[in-house]
Amino acid sequence: MAGTTYLQQLKFADPTSHKGQNGRLLLIGGSSLFHAASLWSLTVASRIVDLVHYASVPENNEIVQEAKTEFRNGIVIRREDIDAYIEEDDCILIGPGMDRSSDTENLTNVLLKKYPHKQWVIDAGALQMLDVYLIPPHAILTPHHQEFASLVQKTHAMTPEQFAKEYHCILLLKGPQDRITDGEHTEIISGGNAGMTKGGTGDVLAGLVAAITCTNDPFVTAVAASIINKAAGDALYTTVGPFFNATDLANQIPKTMKRLLNTV
Repeated sequence: MAGTTYLQQLKFADPTSHKGQNGRLLLIGGSSLFHAASLWSLTVASRIVDLVHYASVPENNEIVQEAKTEFRNGIVIRREDIDAYIEEDDCILIGPGMDRSSDTENLTNVLLKKYPHKQWVIDAGALQMLDVYLIPPHAILTPHHQEFASLVQKTHAMTPEQFAKEYHCILLLKGPQDRITDGEHTEIISGGNAGMTKGGTGDVLAGLVAAITCTNDPFVTAVAASIINKAAGDALYTTVGPFFNATDLANQIPKTMKRLLNTV
């Protein structure tokens, strides 16, 4: 299958490892307007890495605290306490469920400027309020086509490849065909179906990308996550057609990962 070499490169839990050695993720997301988005990212990520630190607005933090029966391996933290956790985590996902506000803009750009040495995945609200000149090296950006068009308006870059090369990042441009590029190498991943146009499916992908990036090369991750995400959507389509939602997709991804990784 296309992309098999990327799946073969993925590294996950070592049988001799201890808790915390198979990925620690900091997820910064959510807002008083959008509650569910960051929770979809959280759902899929918490099934892949050892530990997720989840930082949202107070009402979202309360929701996660109440859902501890599912979210067993995470720690809910206040946004004011992010600095106390960010250095110890392998990857930071910022943006799912964040609104286009000055608060999002300030939080995103302050953190990117302060921690450029960390591995970042930038999605949704944070992506829309991003200062492109603060994009850290090797960060993964996950825009859909409208979001990418907005990014291009802030720059001289015209194509995804030009943008990725100029800002030393990795683009996962979402669509019927995902386009993943670091400016030097580009992969096109086909698949998916109409069910994946539903709200929240992009947040699932962001959580998947961030979780895998904790222990893998970011470009390999972006390609592999695209393959897994589309394959999970196609698996759902065979049973229910396009009549599935983001929660269904998040629940399907571990099953699809097991199937794909067992066949490469």
